[in-house]
Amino acid sequence: MAGPASPEDGTGDPATQRIESALTDEPVWLAKAGAQIQHMYRYWRGKARDGRLPRRADIDPADIPRLLSHLMIVEVVDDARRYVYRLVGTKEVEMRGRDPTGLSVIDGFLGPSLEDALSMYDGTVRLRTPQYDDKPYVSTNGRWVSDETLFLPLSDDGARINRILVFAATEPYRKPTRRP
Repeated sequence: MAGPASPEDGTGDPATQRIESALTDEPVWLAKAGAQIQHMYRYWRGKARDGRLPRRADIDPADIPRLLSHLMIVEVVDDARRYVYRLVGTKEVEMRGRDPTGLSVIDGFLGPSLEDALSMYDGTVRLRTPQYDDKPYVSTNGRWVSDETLFLPLSDDGARINRILVFAATEPYRKPTRRP
């Protein structure tokens, strides 16, 4: 039985194989993900052409109107900021209590910790595949909880990940009630 292709034996590039796998095989986590996450993932995957990751231009807001308020587009930059919010949906702004558009993820993230947030962005760029985070957190205003976040790589040239499409599934936060 042949092993996986590798650049050393001339049978393939592991990064290309990961992209092809991400575009053809459904990830294990998708089965347990909520309906919105599944819809967003399948929309993204459907925008891939010829084994290449979707481009920013492939993402058409008119295709996904019910998901727009939960979407973010984050640019990958080659400086200390690393990731910069370029488009932030209204629900994401409401959860943060401010609009982080133009800020780095370091300055505008929402989640359990900065390290967790950066690890998801870093993994998306390094692995060139979607990343799924199901660690719940309560928004800073205490009104919303996010149970799932999806990080989807975008590449305008088919090689470099230059943007990340982020979708967070949120719902109103209900404080746990104590039983006597």
